Amino acid sequence: MFTGIKALDYTILIVIVLIVAIIILKTLRFFLGRFLKQSSEQLNVNPTRYYFLNNALSFIVFLIALIVILFSITELRQLGLTLFASAGIFAAVIGYASQAAFSNIVSGIFIVIFKPFRVGDTIKINNQYFGTVEDITLRHTIIRDIENKRFIIPNSVISKEVIHNYLITDEKVSNQLYFGIAYSSNIDKAMDIIREEAEKHPNFLDNRTEEEIAEGIPKTVIRVMEWAESSIQLRATIWSENPGKGFDLKCDLLKSVKEQFDAQGIEIPFPHRTIIVKNSI
Repeated sequence: MFTGIKALDYTILIVIVLIVAIIILKTLRFFLGRFLKQSSEQLNVNPTRYYFLNNALSFIVFLIALIVILFSITELRQLGLTLFASAGIFAAVIGYASQAAFSNIVSGIFIVIFKPFRVGDTIKINNQYFGTVEDITLRHTIIRDIENKRFIIPNSVISKEVIHNYLITDEKVSNQLYFGIAYSSNIDKAMDIIREEAEKHPNFLDNRTEEEIAEGIPKTVIRVMEWAESSIQLRATIWSENPGKGFDLKCDLLKSVKEQFDAQGIEIPFPHRTIIVKNSI
């Protein structure tokens, strides 16, 4: 098929292409491996589950090398066209059958690259799924909710939704608590009770800046929000280190503030209705 000189030339060409492919592959693997390790540390996941990307990279590099070899050798060019035409039809069938799985993998790679959340983060997805990220794979993400149930959500679904990440940059939480007091109650006294109960709680966090401290801004900011139908609405802004401590703080304060309101004469009203019955006779 080949003459002696051509065979030698083609052998040299094949060796050169393979050497270049190996050098490129080792370089790409080095940078990909370092990137995957750093990303896995930031996501708090096991990096070994992403190492198959190295194998995929090897397949792509050597496939390109094979294409270069086939199309550089005139005698093999027609064979290459035939092989790749057949492979293209086969790849189209396989791709159509596995497009959902491929979409999940691509979305998983985007999670590795852009890191919108990590294992351990508290997230909310589309106001439907709320909980702590327990695991991240290239196919799906597992979220554990407050009832210890697991949501296994395909990455392609997550990539289309708005993600509310409570811990992505700052774990501190500004907890907003609302209290209704009667119009006859002393507003300042009610504020003092709320502030005292909040600031003695172990989960309370003083989040004021030095400038705010110098200006005399209180640790717990309480404002009158509304003159409601049956009550005056107060809102207390109380900080905590993270959402978990914030949840405990809110639950405890709803109990302790109610007890102090009762003990110190602050009325928590309920709606009153005056019903007039007319005698039709």
